[in-house]
Amino acid sequence: MAEITAALVKELRERTGQGMMECKKALVAAGGDIEKAIDDMRASGAIKAAKKAGNIAAEGAIAARVEGGRGVIIEVNSQTDFLALQDDFKGFVKDSLDEAFTQNLTDVAPLIASRESAREALVAKCGENVNIRRLTAVSGETVGAYLHGHRIGVLVVLKGGNDELAKHVAMHVAASNPAVVSPDQVSEELVAKEKEIFLQLNADKIAGKPENIVENMIKGRINKFLAEASLVEQAFIMDPEVKVGDLVKKAGAEIVSFVRYEVGEGIEKAENDFAAEVAAQVAASKQ
Repeated sequence: MAEITAALVKELRERTGQGMMECKKALVAAGGDIEKAIDDMRASGAIKAAKKAGNIAAEGAIAARVEGGRGVIIEVNSQTDFLALQDDFKGFVKDSLDEAFTQNLTDVAPLIASRESAREALVAKCGENVNIRRLTAVSGETVGAYLHGHRIGVLVVLKGGNDELAKHVAMHVAASNPAVVSPDQVSEELVAKEKEIFLQLNADKIAGKPENIVENMIKGRINKFLAEASLVEQAFIMDPEVKVGDLVKKAGAEIVSFVRYEVGEGIEKAENDFAAEVAAQVAASKQ
C-alpha cells in the first residue's frame, strides 16, 4: 500500500472538497490510490444534500443557449472546480439550461424548484454542495452568445446586425467587462464617487490651481472613466483602432443590452488554512 502522506491527503481534499479526515479514511480504504479514493467517495452517496447545504459553493459553470431571437444564461455553483469538470455536473447544468429555455423562464426561482430532486441526487452522489444561482433571459432582433471555457458567459442583444457581429461583441464583453452599454447609463452616484476619488488622489497636484483648471482636470478624468466603463466607447479587442460602438454602427446595428456572468462573482469564499486544520485535528486526537 502506498504511504498516506499529508501531501496526498491535501491533493484529495483539493480535488474533492471533502474534509481532511474523510479524505484520509478514503485513501486508507483505497490503499493509497487517489483515483480509486475519488471514485469510492463519489459512488458511496453517504453524504446527503442536507449536510452539504451550508457549504459555500463558489465554483461551478456558466452555460448559455441562443435560438430564434432568444437567449438564456445560467450559473450553477459547486464547491470545487473539479466537480464542474465532471460529466454528472455538466449533465445537470445542460438539463437545467434546456429546461429554462424550453419553458421560457425569466426568473431563477421556478428553475430551482423544478430541479431540486435532480440537485439532491447529484449532491448525494458527488458529496459536495451544488446550487443553481441565477438566470437571465433576453430576446431581440439579434442575440449572440459567447462562453469563455466554463467560467465566463455573455449574452448580447443587437438591433440589426448578424450572429457573427453579436458573437464578436460578446467576446469583447467577456474580455473587457464593461459596466454599461453607453456613458449615459452610468449613474450620477458612480460619477460623483469617481470625482471624489480623483480629488483625494490628486490633492497635491490641484492645490493652488485655478478653479477652471481643476474643473478641466476633473472633466478629463470623468470622460476617461466613462469611456473605460462603457461598452460603446471601449477599443474593440480584435481591432483596437476601432471603438465597439463605431464597429457596430458601421454594420448598421445598435447594441441594446448585454449580460455578463462570471463564476462565483460576488460570493464570499471561505479561505481554509490547511496547516491550521491539520494542527487542529492533531490536537483533537491527543485529547
